[in-house]
Amino acid sequence: MITVDEALDRIFTRIPTPLPESVPLSRAHKRVLTKPLLAKHTQPPFDASAMDGYAVRSVEVVPGKPLFLAGTSQAGARFTGMMQHGECVRIFTGAPLPIGADAVIMQEQATARGNQVTFEKMPRLGQSIRRKGNDFTEGKELLPAGVGLTPAMLNLAASANYASLEVARRPKIAVLATGDELVPPGSELGPDQIVASNSYGLIPLLSSYADKVIDLGIVADDKKALEKSILGAFDYGVEVLLTSGGASVGDRDYVQEVLRDLGVHLDFWKILMRPGKPLMFGTRGKTLVFGLPGNPTSAFVTAVALVRPALRLMTGHTDPFWPFMGVPLAVDLPPNGERRHFIRAKLNRNEIGFLEVVPIAETDSNHSSSLAEADALIIQPENDLGTPAGEIVEIIPLNMLG
Repeated sequence: MITVDEALDRIFTRIPTPLPESVPLSRAHKRVLTKPLLAKHTQPPFDASAMDGYAVRSVEVVPGKPLFLAGTSQAGARFTGMMQHGECVRIFTGAPLPIGADAVIMQEQATARGNQVTFEKMPRLGQSIRRKGNDFTEGKELLPAGVGLTPAMLNLAASANYASLEVARRPKIAVLATGDELVPPGSELGPDQIVASNSYGLIPLLSSYADKVIDLGIVADDKKALEKSILGAFDYGVEVLLTSGGASVGDRDYVQEVLRDLGVHLDFWKILMRPGKPLMFGTRGKTLVFGLPGNPTSAFVTAVALVRPALRLMTGHTDPFWPFMGVPLAVDLPPNGERRHFIRAKLNRNEIGFLEVVPIAETDSNHSSSLAEADALIIQPENDLGTPAGEIVEIIPLNMLG
């Protein structure tokens, strides 16, 4: 068996460099930039008003003394010419500042009578003006390569005049479950049957990193049936294949044998972690193959801890482990053995409102309800001597993985 860190190193060395593709801005949410985003122009492109009001020369404003209203400047229709001495210009938010003006007074502090406008107090120089280039200037790097695009970032890209962006391609992923005992959800259960659930957690967990997810369904513990299903996925051109179940060494655990027969080079098939020891990883050409355990919690945790980081690298993310974070432990954590333990846990707020993490006592790898209850996984290192309450522990917040 190998450690989790060694497994990750072996997986990461097999990941190809992400290839770029251009996508419209409207489809770029959560995609990853392959090159820095540079501003195509200066924003704002001119000195502009930050509010509705009046453009003035600040030194000419005397409370109660009127200025002559010379015209209007509004977005898309600026005041032409130069504002003369003793004049002001009605101006609206975002409109270009007239030549000669150096401040804007909000309309609530002004009184207009015909073409005469008086003000309550003197403005400061530059008041309520958005200076040219205050947001960004042409050629400035706005976003680095490797960033996952958020709605606010897409807003910025649109402001910088991008209709499309160059992002990392996403792989095609195939998922299958194997086991004679498995039936689809909604079935009438026989005496020796259980409901197949793994794919219903794995697919939404990983779909944001996929161009397409192909659900190959349930395949019986039959070599020919497994060969047909897996070979079909390879022929379709999937770049990632996930199987769940059949990864151990029982008489009817055929997945490893079938993968080898189909030309998959298996790198490892046991790992020092719990839950999830019987995890296989290999490659067939450029296709990554993960053989996950059949128990629901084991399958999900191994996908979170190893498959998801691999997919993040494949899709151009610079940090494969985001959003791992440190949180104080609410209660003592007992010692751990030689296998890294991913402990189901709840995130709570303590009596002063700070976040803390509470381990869930259940450790059975087939226990789905405790996994659904969990907000996080505590990452307890190998051979940990135990951790007292109040210490910072590393967690994977499960509700931030989408």
